[in-house]
Amino acid sequence: MKKLEYSIAINASPERVWEIIVGKDTYGQWTAPFSEDSSVETDWKKGSKALFLDGKGNGMVSEIVESIPGKFLSIHHLGEVKDGVEDPTTYQGEQWGDALENYTLKEVDGKTLWLVNMDMNEEYVQYMDDAWPLALAKVKELAEKN
Repeated sequence: MKKLEYSIAINASPERVWEIIVGKDTYGQWTAPFSEDSSVETDWKKGSKALFLDGKGNGMVSEIVESIPGKFLSIHHLGEVKDGVEDPTTYQGEQWGDALENYTLKEVDGKTLWLVNMDMNEEYVQYMDDAWPLALAKVKELAEKN
């Protein structure tokens, strides 16, 4: 696993950025660079299960490790969902292990710094490097709208 890090400064409060990240109406908009029809099934509370899905019933089964609104979100990716069936031990046939995806929101000079840290299999690094800047920019766009 490789550690990846992405960040963006957003001219909005951490609470506003959080609303965009976890919002029912906005989640699919900012995650479109990963999958056009992406969706999530979770309540975003610590200890809750989360299903991150594409439009075909495929994706990832995860657990919310920590959720502090406006400050920090930690997601533990456990395995995959294929054709609507959860397999919490593998992802695309591979052991997924202890892959974490962490979002940290910090107020800096009246703006919010959104920092994303994640563990990723080598074969998906380029995909993430291509998609995350687009996703970050979309959150920025949505959060900075009046």
